[in-house]
Amino acid sequence: MKLLLLVRHAKSSWKDPGLADRERPLNQRGKKDAPGMGKRLARDYPMPELMVSSPAARALGTAKALAKAIGYPRSRIRVEKRLYGADLTEFVQVIRELDDDADRALVVGHNPALTEVATLLSQHPFDNVPTCGVVALEFETDTWDDVGRTKARVLAFDYPKKPRGPEAT
Repeated sequence: MKLLLLVRHAKSSWKDPGLADRERPLNQRGKKDAPGMGKRLARDYPMPELMVSSPAARALGTAKALAKAIGYPRSRIRVEKRLYGADLTEFVQVIRELDDDADRALVVGHNPALTEVATLLSQHPFDNVPTCGVVALEFETDTWDDVGRTKARVLAFDYPKKPRGPEAT
């Protein structure tokens, strides 16, 4: 079995209009949401064995905040340049090339590709994965190369503003 946690980067800042898109950092809400989602991930899932992030500042900032919250070594976050500006095909290819020794992977990327990938892999119609949203997918396979050829089971769809039940903390 393979577990894939797809995470859209947290809210980014538009404060500096002269900043290149790739360099936009997390805004205050993003800096709050990412650790909060990390705590949920730590509570609900085993530690990822592999974390991969787009090189964009907002994505890498999200990955680092998640890593800190779940106890994943920040130095082991793999930066994958193809995730920045990736289309559906490129994004799936990055997943297919993940190391098969890792059964649990977390990938931080961008919309619209992230939502499209979640929809394609699960055949579940995700309209939009919001900022800092997480889609947890499980694949009955031993190899990441099978991703996209076998339908995933959706384990969860969570995001910072999702209503929580009374048992939530």
